[in-house]
Amino acid sequence: MRDNLCNHIWEFSFTEISAPEYWRDLDPYWKGTGKSMRRYFHQDGSQTADPGDEVWGGHQACYSIVTGLQADRNMREHYVRVNHWPRMYIARKQDWSWEMSNSLCRYSSMPDPDKEDGTGPYYAVI
Repeated sequence: MRDNLCNHIWEFSFTEISAPEYWRDLDPYWKGTGKSMRRYFHQDGSQTADPGDEVWGGHQACYSIVTGLQADRNMREHYVRVNHWPRMYIARKQDWSWEMSNSLCRYSSMPDPDKEDGTGPYYAVI
């Protein structure tokens, strides 16, 4: 849902196998330097990054939530697309945060347990 995207800060990194080496060389995750890149999704369908992000470069970025319905109105598919990149597969992680990924990159929602409706820590029921 759009609110799930917009209510979190997302850590962003490129994948090792498919992302071009040039992009990985700019990614602090792969360089082992500095904090991870962060991305912010906004209700108007835009996406932004932190100032000084070497990968971002000030280009325009948008996202859409794609929902395909069958003739009987049952959902056939539901995914997020950033720009014209391959569809993002969405998964819930054990700590209840979100992960979106495709062959080029990965977004992970950052834990925000103090935020109303935010991602809280994972607690096992004993």
